[in-house]
Amino acid sequence: MAQTYLLFDFGADEAKVQQARHKLDGWRQAFRLDKKLQFKFDRGETSGAESTSKADDKATVETSKAKAAKTKAKSKATETPAGEHNGEVKLLVRLYFSPHEKLSEQRWIERIPSEEPFKGASPKVVQESAADFADVLKRFDNLD
Repeated sequence: MAQTYLLFDFGADEAKVQQARHKLDGWRQAFRLDKKLQFKFDRGETSGAESTSKADDKATVETSKAKAAKTKAKSKATETPAGEHNGEVKLLVRLYFSPHEKLSEQRWIERIPSEEPFKGASPKVVQESAADFADVLKRFDNLD
């Protein structure tokens, strides 16, 4: 099966990211593209420092749950909005069509970058024959 990756760079615009996620989820459900259309977000925070901090986070989660109930009322006033994110957000979309579905794959490669939330996100298409395909594949597999 042929794999094609579409890369989008949304910058720090979390609203556009959520629109793109919603649109991709809608397409997956409407056209039954569960395994054929997959996507992951790269928020730029997945570095080596984060992996070492995960162990520390697990230890502090239990103590923070107890404190969270007490400080919940206080933190609501100083908390940032849930949709706000400070880092760069990149979207990786994988199209995974079988060889006899070449026409469908080509239509999705043309359609996704032409839709509204994806237009301004500097779309880039990486196919299996591209030189940087291995890097994109590794990056996609490493994301959660």
